[in-house]
Amino acid sequence: MSNEALLERIDRLESLDEIRQLVAKYSLSLDMRDMDAHVNLFAEDIRVSRELTGRAHLKRWLDDTLRLQFTGTSHHIGNHIIEFDDPDHAHGVVYSKNEHETDGEWVIMQMIYWDNYQRIDGRWYFRRRLPCYWYATDLNKPPIGDNKMRWPDREPYAGAYHELWPSWEEFWANPPSDDAAAEVAAPAPLDEFLNTMRRGAAEPKIRVR
Repeated sequence: MSNEALLERIDRLESLDEIRQLVAKYSLSLDMRDMDAHVNLFAEDIRVSRELTGRAHLKRWLDDTLRLQFTGTSHHIGNHIIEFDDPDHAHGVVYSKNEHETDGEWVIMQMIYWDNYQRIDGRWYFRRRLPCYWYATDLNKPPIGDNKMRWPDREPYAGAYHELWPSWEEFWANPPSDDAAAEVAAPAPLDEFLNTMRRGAAEPKIRVR
């Protein structure tokens, strides 16, 4: 192996570790309400709304949201897939199981984030995070049935937990026949697992407030 190839592999390993640390830092800084530490995990020109960009605007939006809705939170990070577009850009999917003290109830949530990461001046940052929710409900009320997002004082609504993945509807729409052996698709190419699961669809869109 050439020195250049070895350096590329080391760089990739270091990038993977830094991105995983980025996600862990997101949870800790959010739950401990360190808004400066939190917003500095995002690119300096992060888009906050149609009109607003920048960490200062993100900090104010988060402060208003957290102060108004949540007495406390705890974000537990799980499975994390990271794929690279080039040495300085990557995307990923990470599971998050969350707990919230809110309006006299204890709301638990299961979700995934679709993330985009960018290395700027030698450091990795969030370029954006797209939350995709499966359920939110009081700890003592299992979210059976439709419209699993169930917050106090809100009408239940559906999240986007399965929305990005065509396999969900394909699975339920195509039960196997009795007389045919199951066909298995070819494995996804390296750094194309998420793209393959998305069936080559365009990058998912974030809903701008």
